[in-house]
Amino acid sequence: MKNTEQFSCAECTGKYCARKAPIFSVLDNLQLSDVMSMIQRRRYKKGQVIFFEGDVSDKFYIINMGKIKIYKYNKEGKEQILYILSEGDFIGYLSLLKKGKVDFNAEALEDVSVCILTKDDFDKIVKKTPEISLRILENLHDRLVSLENLVQTLSTKDIETRIAALLRNFVKDFGREEEEGTVIDLPLSREEMANYIGVTRETMSRKLTAMEEEGVIELVGNKKVVIKDAEALEEMS
Repeated sequence: MKNTEQFSCAECTGKYCARKAPIFSVLDNLQLSDVMSMIQRRRYKKGQVIFFEGDVSDKFYIINMGKIKIYKYNKEGKEQILYILSEGDFIGYLSLLKKGKVDFNAEALEDVSVCILTKDDFDKIVKKTPEISLRILENLHDRLVSLENLVQTLSTKDIETRIAALLRNFVKDFGREEEEGTVIDLPLSREEMANYIGVTRETMSRKLTAMEEEGVIELVGNKKVVIKDAEALEEMS
């Protein structure tokens, strides 16, 4: 069920949504103000679906706060996660090029606030600042590379390699350096991580425990991992 709430700009953690999106980095302050005047704001609770595969969409979503998973269901009805998106990322750029149906689902992994532009309003922005189109193409390239890497990871039979590659991606996107190592606040549950790389939850838990015993990682509860040996992790992936 797609229940949403509107929220005021005062609830945007003091920052403009547009400033958080790299594609709008070419805009000056006056242009950013114009963009903000067009933006609608919505909030989604953890677990709420933002849109379903097959929905008609003519909107551009900027993630102001929180994380969103983009996923599809395979022929067996299992969830396949395609991307994990966070603050500053955006969804719906293809809908801005041509109105149509979205071919994936989007769900809030935690409480999320998003800023929304309609296609008509986005067209006005691009006409004034066509450089934004180049930023979108750059982002599209990055996501295609990410998908290619996912396909390559899923094609290997070595489960340890899949898990190591997943953790390295999390390091890049969500890791932070601390005294004990690189700390990752996991954006997914163990089951979601397992679905992401096509293994069972039991296998995921068993392999993570084995990696901890080998001194490669340290598990801190269910939502945090510390990378203790980055070189070993790289060799595994």
